[in-house]
Amino acid sequence: MILQKTSDLHYIPKRIISLVPSQTELLHYLGLEAETVGITKFCVHPGYWLKTKTRVGGTKAIKNNIIYELKPDLIIANKEENIKEQVELLAKDYPVWVTDVNNLEDALQMINDIGELTGKNAEANLLAETISKGFDELWKHKTSNKKSKTAYLIWQNPYMAIGGDTFINDMLSKCGFENVFANKLRYPEITIEDLQIANCQLILLSSEPYPFKQKHIDELSTWLPDCNIALVDGEMFSWYGSRLLQAPEYFKILAGSVF
Repeated sequence: MILQKTSDLHYIPKRIISLVPSQTELLHYLGLEAETVGITKFCVHPGYWLKTKTRVGGTKAIKNNIIYELKPDLIIANKEENIKEQVELLAKDYPVWVTDVNNLEDALQMINDIGELTGKNAEANLLAETISKGFDELWKHKTSNKKSKTAYLIWQNPYMAIGGDTFINDMLSKCGFENVFANKLRYPEITIEDLQIANCQLILLSSEPYPFKQKHIDELSTWLPDCNIALVDGEMFSWYGSRLLQAPEYFKILAGSVF
């Protein structure tokens, strides 16, 4: 079944499968080494888990036969990262917790929820509090009250940006950047002309899911010579688990380098 609230799970799970990279990293942070038995091929943190844990396919290509062999007593999925039909099929046989994270507040709630589900309440609560304090400090130390008009690109051919209803958009706002495509939903396709019309002052090229490089900065610079263009660590903007501990300091340094 798909769990509706944490109290629907009436035991502490001993065989957990994570279908979400950032939440896999969270399970590791919470000390659930023995309990986590399956992860996806994109769960690259911690690195040694990728080598030692059973891989159950990709986030959008789950191998049900492997999951059945692992006999999980909890599967952790995500509304955006996993495919609804695949999750619903798994839920016929196993309890599934589906997270839905669109902003920092959602992420903090998700951390606390997983702490409750796994018997790691104290560890999760402390983590959430520490992350919250880090972002409070980031806000206090913003280098400028003026927000740079910013586009955050995640794909090329076609170019794709991020809309206003995404977790990345909330992270941009926390950094003091103004998303020029905040009026669009999810991950819109855009053109060079769209970037020009938006009068972008800053373009951030993510390291994931498309691995932008210096050559892409050079290409865009020919069309947008007056725009500041920078490569950024996509994990800092889109991983909503324990990675958020590192994000405020990263954002502080980034903002200081591009303003």
